[in-house]
Amino acid sequence: MKYPNFKDLILFENDDYIVVNKPPFIASLDERTTGAEINILRLAKQYVADAQVCHRLDKETSGAIVIAKNPDAYRSLSMQFERRKVNKIYHAVVDGQFQFDNLFIELPILNDGNKSVTIDRAEGKRAETYFNSLKYFKHYTLVECKPITGRMHQIRIHLATQRAAICGDHMYKGKPVFLSAIKKGYRLSKDEEEQPIMKRFALHAKHIVFKGLDGQDISVEAPYPKDFTTLLKLLNKFDA
Repeated sequence: MKYPNFKDLILFENDDYIVVNKPPFIASLDERTTGAEINILRLAKQYVADAQVCHRLDKETSGAIVIAKNPDAYRSLSMQFERRKVNKIYHAVVDGQFQFDNLFIELPILNDGNKSVTIDRAEGKRAETYFNSLKYFKHYTLVECKPITGRMHQIRIHLATQRAAICGDHMYKGKPVFLSAIKKGYRLSKDEEEQPIMKRFALHAKHIVFKGLDGQDISVEAPYPKDFTTLLKLLNKFDA
């Protein structure tokens, strides 16, 4: 895998914060298992020695992630996250047609530490998400997701409870999108195995708003990466 140039990922930078557009398949922080592979934290530390990643995105999720350049900035944003003052908007492509009009899901999530995340009303921690449908295709829906809390897999599992699993999210039974499923008369050559349009789940952190140390709002929009753009383009063309 070719690693990105950190500078090319920067969407916003001031004296205290950097917001980058995280590519898919790069972890936010060091993962316990491998340790050797590159991640956003390591790339950021090569750029600014004191860099700290303020929140995390799943490895497959692309989009806006905030890095603090100094301890004061880190502390300030940690408090904002704790007090639910950070506004985050994600976009997801889900399998099926769903009309979500400010649908509010409040289902507690239990994360037992070894990648197993479940809805658990007794033991789980509070988790709240709003969902709005942005665009309808014949077989899919582009959904805007606004998490109020920040639990692991929150958007993915909350959508799955609505039978609206994110495309390609195998963990929550989301099926990948194949061109042959949407394009009439699409033929593969005999010994070719068809690859999904997107080789990950279709989730992107689109927009984040938080306060800088001066109390002013910092609002950053992260453009879709290539694979997400391609998926939407093909859905527009063949599944509209």
